[in-house]
Amino acid sequence: MKILITGTTGYIAKRLALHLLEANHELVCCVRDLNRIPVEIEKHSLCSFIKVDFLKPKSNIIPKDIDFAYYLIHSMSTSSKDFEDLERQCAQNFKSLVEATNCKQVIYLSGIVNDESLSKHLKSRLQVEETLKSNKYALTTFKAGIIVGSGSASFEIIRDIVEKLPIMITPKWLNTKTQPIGIRDVLTYLSKALGKEPLYNKSFDIFGPEILTYKDMLLQFAKVRGLKRYIFTLPVLTPKLSSYWLYFVTSTSFQLAQALVDSMKIEVIGKPSDINKHISTKTMTYQNAVKLAFQHIQQNSVISSWKDAVSSGLFKDKLSKHIELPQYGCFKDVRSKTIIDQEYTLNKIWTIGGRNGWYSYNYLWKLRGYIDKLFGGVGLRRGRTHDTYLEPGDPLDFWRVLLADKNEKRLLLFAEMKLPGEAWLEFKIVKNKLYQRAVFRPKGVWGRLYWYMVLPFHAFVFKGMLNALVVPKNDLY
Repeated sequence: MKILITGTTGYIAKRLALHLLEANHELVCCVRDLNRIPVEIEKHSLCSFIKVDFLKPKSNIIPKDIDFAYYLIHSMSTSSKDFEDLERQCAQNFKSLVEATNCKQVIYLSGIVNDESLSKHLKSRLQVEETLKSNKYALTTFKAGIIVGSGSASFEIIRDIVEKLPIMITPKWLNTKTQPIGIRDVLTYLSKALGKEPLYNKSFDIFGPEILTYKDMLLQFAKVRGLKRYIFTLPVLTPKLSSYWLYFVTSTSFQLAQALVDSMKIEVIGKPSDINKHISTKTMTYQNAVKLAFQHIQQNSVISSWKDAVSSGLFKDKLSKHIELPQYGCFKDVRSKTIIDQEYTLNKIWTIGGRNGWYSYNYLWKLRGYIDKLFGGVGLRRGRTHDTYLEPGDPLDFWRVLLADKNEKRLLLFAEMKLPGEAWLEFKIVKNKLYQRAVFRPKGVWGRLYWYMVLPFHAFVFKGMLNALVVPKNDLY
């Protein structure tokens, strides 16, 4: 089978691609930026990649000989006010392109929409389903609520809340009921639906075996982690205050926090169907899904994360546009040091940030993260997806990875923090020297003032970081 996958760099699609490759399917993966191909599938013999922007259909070409397609595009974390129109337009353009191929079936992952009062995002999901219906191909829609898996938005947000707060004063929507499902079960439904004619032009709710409140989920998560947690819900807390609460306590962006609060006020309970007659699977409990997620985390095998999406930060352009450092109208802090052990230095660069910190004056990096979050930025909330390797598009605390090439011995980061300008941080090894470059392109007077305000800190923060990258810790003293 030749299968088209959209949203290739997203949380679901990246995992689904690996799932389908194990079954020896040939994949055509759509990406908006060819510099953001997931490293796990980049060189697979059954994978090919095409540059597609479904908001600009005239420039797109889809192979005519595809058999099936997955529509896995969603912009829940976008800050755009007209996201509903954008999603409809994206779905319509996808439909037009796929109708010109030999595609027999499109499989779409949506959200459960059974409540009479739907949030904007759930209304948009329903609208996309209607848009995707066609006389040229069959549409199979799966509707899921909370998806539980390592790296999923819901998992990471609940993890933040549970592990940070022994006592929680929470909004009343924590008593809202939902029906979570494990990511492994979602992938089973998506992959096994291929070519099943009884599922053509039908919609199915998919869900786990338990109906839980968000409060239940927090407490069960705490139980899995061996933590005692106490939760008290307030009778009144406005949606805006709830969004701020979620934003400051967890690793989510404010835009996503608003969307989540809007959705969390609505019960998400699935409707029974005959789906298990066609796809036989026993869905796992919430606690088992959490345990499985932590197995992947402990093995450092988290395949994808909701934070991988560029829309989870401030970066709006294609990554490739920023790979070359600007030369004019910029302030620069350039340092270099002779390398003692190249392998040591390269490994230190590739494991920077996240739980490992920034090697020098880490408390100042944390302070900068808190200040950024206070002003609505991403802060240090995202950490990093993997502990030991990086790829273009990965989040790295309040940076975004633009280039990570170990053969070229170069790592380039772009700042997604709140700044009066644009900033880059580059590490590059040339012969026996490590070059560390911080480049800032100011915007107006405030940008210039900002540079001179932080300049005194560069003297010891950047110097200390460079030394730590070059000299093994035991040799510093």
